[in-house]
Amino acid sequence: MTVTIGRRELLVALGGGAVAWPLVARAQQTKIARIGILGLASAAAVAPYVNAVREGLRDLGYIEGKNLIIEYRFGDGNYDRLPNLAAQLVMAVTADAVGTGLIASLAHPGGNVTGTTVLNPELMAKRLELLKEIVPAITQAAVLLNPGNAANGPVRHAMEMTAKALQVGLQSFELRGSGELDRVFAAMADSKIDALIVHDDQVLIGNARAIATLAVQQKLPSCGFLEFAAVGGLMAYGVNFVELCRRAAYFVDKILKGTMPADLPVEQPTKFELGINLKTANALGLQVPPMLLARADEVIE
Repeated sequence: MTVTIGRRELLVALGGGAVAWPLVARAQQTKIARIGILGLASAAAVAPYVNAVREGLRDLGYIEGKNLIIEYRFGDGNYDRLPNLAAQLVMAVTADAVGTGLIASLAHPGGNVTGTTVLNPELMAKRLELLKEIVPAITQAAVLLNPGNAANGPVRHAMEMTAKALQVGLQSFELRGSGELDRVFAAMADSKIDALIVHDDQVLIGNARAIATLAVQQKLPSCGFLEFAAVGGLMAYGVNFVELCRRAAYFVDKILKGTMPADLPVEQPTKFELGINLKTANALGLQVPPMLLARADEVIE
């Protein structure tokens, strides 16, 4: 997530890995902050992240209806709608802000963007390493991406380097919505894929249970975002985006009190969590190495 400020507002955008914020210029006169929350998916899909932002702001003394107004805009899964909805804002929590060109550097973001960024390429590469640790015989892995996500290029590059080092072939498959699931998994079967890595994209997160179920049906070991193991994926490795959204309130508070976004260094998460679903491992006929189980933050049985 990254926090950004426009000429008239500070906007919090949630979705597809992003959250951003707007501050109304006359807020200092009226003592009321106006914040916009922009989501790629539907309101229901991003509710946990929105609630985390609201809780973080409430902890800092911003009370809706008293000194805070929040307006909501959602793209219903369509990246093409976001520019018009965003208008004068940029993002708030995002993947690889430097690699995608949103900021100049972590220490000196420049422009009107700050907040928290996740090094998504490295995260995705680590998921491939974890799958190889459980299933050393993997030779062909798939990475599932939403083609509208700007982080795809750096993600593919990092994963290709890791795949080469692991002597694993890597193929990309694109998913724009639930209506394409059967086609995409049929294409994986045709390509002799034997493992699946799922990107942290809001469309894919929204279809996590269906993706995990199809992966088990095709006997594919899979690894994805933090919630993925809980809905039936073999493994989850990532960061707690709810906590990052709550942290975003810190940046909003700083900006509302006059700090320029360019003067707020962009943060990176320091905690990464591993989840393993033993029920799924049993369904796939896999034995999880004891050393890997010992490293897991959550084991689902």
